[in-house]
Amino acid sequence: METTKNIMPEYNKIFFEKLKNYLDMKIYFFGSVQRDDYFPKSSDIDVALFTDNIKSTIAKLQTFLNVDKNNFKSFVWRLNYDNSLIKGYKIMYKEPENELTVEFSIYDEKYKNGILQEHNGKRVLPFYATCALVIIKFLFYTLNIMPKEWYVYLKNVILTKLIFLKEDDFVIL
Repeated sequence: METTKNIMPEYNKIFFEKLKNYLDMKIYFFGSVQRDDYFPKSSDIDVALFTDNIKSTIAKLQTFLNVDKNNFKSFVWRLNYDNSLIKGYKIMYKEPENELTVEFSIYDEKYKNGILQEHNGKRVLPFYATCALVIIKFLFYTLNIMPKEWYVYLKNVILTKLIFLKEDDFVIL
């Protein structure tokens, strides 16, 4: 998960390489950038960061991204594979001029194995689920004829019910 299945635009590759060097830690990619439903320049890129010092990592990320600390949102997530509760922080980062959108999730290192296992559960999808995701993303990103609410709802249905997984219990604090 330290590399991506899909080729990202050159700007994105440089951005993540600079970030990795600045933070001096591994960056774990998950979500569509690891599957066949990735739309370059449209899909957001999901990134997980694991650290022994969350406050320090958030401060470094805040400096690198040039964002306010209040943009980081605390959350609790119940992992489906073992029902454990984990706490983390999220920030959505956008550079529209470079067509880059990244959702960063920052976790304590002690949760790493469980979270990576959870993310890997949605890495390889059945053919029908991939086709359904590509269709709704094409309608949403390319044709712009699907409302965002429908897109989010259908994506959630595909990534849970259609592949027989339990819906995530996820609460932003």
